[in-house]
Amino acid sequence: MSEDSKHERSGEPEAEPVVSGARRSEPSEPSEAQDIAWAAGPYTTFSGFCMGTADVVPGVSGGTMAVALGIYYQLLAAITSANSEALTSLVRLKLRRVMSLIHWRFLTCLVLGVGLGVAVMVKIVKLPSMVLASSPNRPLVYAVFFGMVLGSAIMLGRHVEKWNAVRVVACVAGALVGFAIVNLVPVATPEHPAFIFLCGSVAICAMLLPGISGSFILLILGKYAYILGAVGKLDLMVLVPFGVGCVVGILLFSRLLKWLLSRWQHTVLAVLIGLLIGSLWRIWPYQNITEIIVREKPRVISAEPFLPTSVEPKLVVGFVLGILFVVGIEWYAVRRKAAMARGV
Repeated sequence: MSEDSKHERSGEPEAEPVVSGARRSEPSEPSEAQDIAWAAGPYTTFSGFCMGTADVVPGVSGGTMAVALGIYYQLLAAITSANSEALTSLVRLKLRRVMSLIHWRFLTCLVLGVGLGVAVMVKIVKLPSMVLASSPNRPLVYAVFFGMVLGSAIMLGRHVEKWNAVRVVACVAGALVGFAIVNLVPVATPEHPAFIFLCGSVAICAMLLPGISGSFILLILGKYAYILGAVGKLDLMVLVPFGVGCVVGILLFSRLLKWLLSRWQHTVLAVLIGLLIGSLWRIWPYQNITEIIVREKPRVISAEPFLPTSVEPKLVVGFVLGILFVVGIEWYAVRRKAAMARGV
């Protein structure tokens, strides 16, 4: 029996994978268990911007961007740094202790970037309107994101050690789950603050999972346009319960995900790759889409991907640009880590 199989059957933690594409961290390199230095702030803000941009589009995951940008494990470590000790210190007004425990520099830069990404895409680019069934830009936008998601899945797959039977099965299972989720049909739901709180909790959990889009979960729950409308109008009656739900959901789910990764990292990684692969069905550029109008907003009730008789050159260009974006981001992330290891 191989050492890998022994880990799978005994439940012992696996060796830590390197998601960013760089080799394992040198002792001189900042650990993911530590907060970032301010010098890493611009890159973290840029990463947050990409995550916010991705989460605006139903079918594309901010978690996918975190993987591609090489900050996924840092993100989980930062979220889980807000632990019971930090809360106790906050209640006792030991602010210096709180600041030493929480990865506040990373979280500040990331949240700033996510907020900028969402604001730019909603208020300036108006990306949600570009992915409507009636929009001529939808196929091109989805071609770019299809390339990004496929590139991320391939990139992530390179870092799974020893693709044994267990991990192949885990990947297939993840793909089936991802496929099932992205084919759910949106439903009519209430607008009570308690349900908005639930929407925030569930959507933010999806944001942490590569391949599962928080925006698409909101679409399934019938609250995508409702929440984005509240963002555009700064409707606090909607945004407050949604925001509180996001905070509660991300604090709880991030701990579960981090625990799973700490024990069965490569197997969980295989599941996440499967989720990415399963989600590709939802963002294939060629789809026959059926929408209905609910409260003066279009809602997708079915989407049937099909193979075209001829391929549009601009979609090929968009697809290639999506892959090149992921490759470029990973290349930069590797060079950045190498420079940090050298103390540059």
